[in-house]
Amino acid sequence: MGIVQEFKEFAIKGNMVDLAVGVIIGGAFGKIVDSLVKDIIMPIIGVITGGIDFSNLFVQLAGEPQATLDKAREAGATLAYGNFVTIVINFLIIAWVLFMVIKAMNSMKKEAEAAPAEPPAPPRNEVLLEEIRDLLSKK
Repeated sequence: MGIVQEFKEFAIKGNMVDLAVGVIIGGAFGKIVDSLVKDIIMPIIGVITGGIDFSNLFVQLAGEPQATLDKAREAGATLAYGNFVTIVINFLIIAWVLFMVIKAMNSMKKEAEAAPAEPPAPPRNEVLLEEIRDLLSKK
């Protein structure tokens, strides 16, 4: 089987479409979580910690000391550990939400599996054989 044929089968099975949908939804979900962290959670944490803005926390390694992160980056090497803290919090929120979604999906899947299923109908040839047996036993 040629590589083109294999690719065609892969694409037709829907794997590429599922992957594309996942990437698009993931990107949109990332923006939502990023906004949640920047606009809602970090201000609350800032109030709790006394007004600290994590995104503006940095250590300037070179150049004259600057007041803002952007100016410090322009002046030279700068460790922007506040951005790192924000990204870690962002990751933890995404991981928690995904955990909860997967947990909910797994519980729904278990409920569906636990639901009593109707036994499948026997094949037609078995039904016919049973009818023949019953007719012969009556004689």
